[in-house]
Amino acid sequence: MLDWTDKHCRYFHRLLTHKTRLYTEMVTTGALLHGDQSRHLDFNIEEHPVALQLGGSEPAALAACAKLAEKWGYDEVNLNCGCPSERVQRGAFGACLMAEPALVADGIKAMLDAVSIPVTIKHRIGIDRLESYEFVRDFVGAISAVGCEVFIVHARNAWLQGISPKENRELPPLRYELVHRLKRDFPNLTIVLNGGVKTDDEIAAQLQHVDGVMVGRQAYHEPWQMANWDQRFFDQAGPAHSREQVETEWLKYLEAQVVSGRPWTQAMRHALGLWNGQAGSRRWRQIWSDHEYKAMDAAAVAALATQSRTGIAAHVAEHQAQTEALRQAAAA
Repeated sequence: MLDWTDKHCRYFHRLLTHKTRLYTEMVTTGALLHGDQSRHLDFNIEEHPVALQLGGSEPAALAACAKLAEKWGYDEVNLNCGCPSERVQRGAFGACLMAEPALVADGIKAMLDAVSIPVTIKHRIGIDRLESYEFVRDFVGAISAVGCEVFIVHARNAWLQGISPKENRELPPLRYELVHRLKRDFPNLTIVLNGGVKTDDEIAAQLQHVDGVMVGRQAYHEPWQMANWDQRFFDQAGPAHSREQVETEWLKYLEAQVVSGRPWTQAMRHALGLWNGQAGSRRWRQIWSDHEYKAMDAAAVAALATQSRTGIAAHVAEHQAQTEALRQAAAA
C-alpha cells in the first residue's frame, strides 16, 4: 500500500507475525531504474518472507527490476495489475493492464526468464462494467500459460473512471464467488483472495475455498490481530506475547533509527494502532502523535504515553468494578 507498507511498517508487523508474507509498497519500474534504488529496495533482514511489488508494463524494464529484487534478496516479485488510480493509469500500468493480457503475459514471462525467485501477480476480477466471469478466467488463463503460478485476486472490479481509489475499495461489489470459481477451474494454481476480509473467522472461512488471503488496511489499522495468525493459520507459536512486549521491542527499533540519523517519527506512525480497543488507547496515540513531543527521546515519549494509558485503564477498571458491585448489591 503506497506510503503505508514501507520497511518501518513491515518491521513492526514482524514483531507480531513471523509467518505471514509481507509486501512492499508498489514501486514503479521507472523509480527503480532511474531513481534511488537503495531508498526503494533496502529492507530489514527480519522482514523475510517479503515480496517486492512492481508497477510497470514494459517487459524489459520489468525483467531488469525483477533482477534487482532477486539481487537485493527479496523472496518474491509481484506485478500489480490491480491499482485503479488515475496516476497509475497515466503510467499505463495497474488495473488498466487487465485489458491487455498479452502484454501482461509478456511482462510476466520476461521476469520469469530473468530470475529464479517466484513471480506473482495481483489483479482485480474485472475492469469497469466488464463483470463476466469469463473475463477474469481468460486473463488468468493467459498469464498462467507463460508460467505464473500465484494469483492474488482482489474480489472487486476496478472502475477506471469517475471514482477515487478509496471508492474503488468500497463501491464495486465484492464477489468472492468468482475467486472461488477460479480456484475450482485452476486447481493447480495458487489463488489468494483479497478484499474486504476483516476477522480471523472470515479469513478461516475463505481458506476453505482458496489457498491464501491477503489482508491490507484491516491489518494496518488493527495490527494486534496479526499476533494470533502464526498460531491459528500456521500452527506455530508467534513472536508476540503481549502488547507491552511488542511495544518494548518496537521502542528499541525507534531508538536504533535515531542512532542511524533518522527521526523516530518516520517509523512510529505505523504503530499507532497497537493499543486499539484497549482502555487508554486514544490518549496513548495522542501523545505519540503530539508535535510537542517529537523532539524528545522516544523512550521519554513512551513513558508518558504508557503512564497516560495505564492511568486511564486503571480508572476504567475501577469504574467497572464499582458498577459491578452496585449491580450485585441491587440483585441481592
